[in-house]
Amino acid sequence: MDLTRARWRKSTRSGTSGGNCVEVADGIPGVVGVRDSKDPAGPALTFSPASWCAFLTRLTERP
Repeated sequence: MDLTRARWRKSTRSGTSGGNCVEVADGIPGVVGVRDSKDPAGPALTFSPASWCAFLTRLTERP
């Protein structure tokens, strides 16, 4: 999948110390991209919007 036109944004949960940073891409119809901000040319994961939404929902649920 070509993600060259993706608009990547850094997670608000990423720290400022350059540690574990995640970027999420939007602007790609039907796909949400996720990558490591320290390796922008490296591999990226892609999810359907429904799968990404389910993932985020699960993260915010309280045990």
